[in-house]
Amino acid sequence: MCQLSTCPHKGPDRRGFMAGLAAMGAALALPAQAGGKADAILLSCMDYRLIDDLAIMLNQMQYRNSYDHVILAGGALGAVHPQFAAWHPVFWDHVGLAVKLHSVHEILVIDHSDCGAAKLALGEEAIATPQKEMQAHAAVMDQLTQAAHERFPELRVRGFLMTLDGTMERIPTAGETH
Repeated sequence: MCQLSTCPHKGPDRRGFMAGLAAMGAALALPAQAGGKADAILLSCMDYRLIDDLAIMLNQMQYRNSYDHVILAGGALGAVHPQFAAWHPVFWDHVGLAVKLHSVHEILVIDHSDCGAAKLALGEEAIATPQKEMQAHAAVMDQLTQAAHERFPELRVRGFLMTLDGTMERIPTAGETH
């Protein structure tokens, strides 16, 4: 018979099991607490080509460890375009939760060039040149900004377009008021 206090050949004794069960029950009775505050909620595309550049850019923008992150194919398109309508409530629920739990004050959107979801939703001609691509993303950002201000008028909305080399440009929008 094994003489170890935590014998690997059998589970905990009844007393140990009951103590563990009591500790779990006590933990379940405590209210859930969200830790800390975040400055922003970030919406970005799922494209694997830019994940590392995205993190580097956010660190350079002083957002290190201070943002919640939602990833939808197409970024802003995923949150407002009719082709992705099933995702819209998911995004807005996440924004609401980020406001409630982490007191975010900004929605950051980082879309990117050569986006497959943009090609599907808008058509390849709509993003055929860098100028057309920026115009298309600006129109989508206008929609997202308007929808955000209807739901969360206190939040600032800023959009950026990242190129495949990791550089970013601000997306100009007509609807910005914050």
